[in-house]
Amino acid sequence: MNLYAESSAVLAWLLGESKGPDIHRLLTSADSVVSSDLTLIECDRTLLRATALSHLTATDANDRRRKLAIMTSLWNVMRIGPEIVERARRPFPVDTIRALDAIHLASALTGRAAIPLLEVLSLDDRIREAARDLGFRIQPILRR
Repeated sequence: MNLYAESSAVLAWLLGESKGPDIHRLLTSADSVVSSDLTLIECDRTLLRATALSHLTATDANDRRRKLAIMTSLWNVMRIGPEIVERARRPFPVDTIRALDAIHLASALTGRAAIPLLEVLSLDDRIREAARDLGFRIQPILRR
């Protein structure tokens, strides 16, 4: 399995949320993981904000940052370059998505051009719906 790792999923693992173990299993068992600078930025900003709001200690945040660095050292991290910006600015099947979501989706589409069976790993309902509309298989498979 090849995955595009979107921020909501990575943060669920990083912050120890209920879906975190499932996300970790998917990330570590994937043949390849593609992500975006945006995922790294959003993860770092979340850790900084959690520390500033005293939801995490500086030590805990640093430990999680270290775990993220180890995990992402094995990933293909896409830069937010002109190709991704250009695609994010164009219409999507559902155009109620936010700007950052458009960057994630544009990154996933660019990744899929290189890895045709790329699946989107996300817990965000808007990303999941839009990615499904773009023909992606979505992970994790959520049971209702």
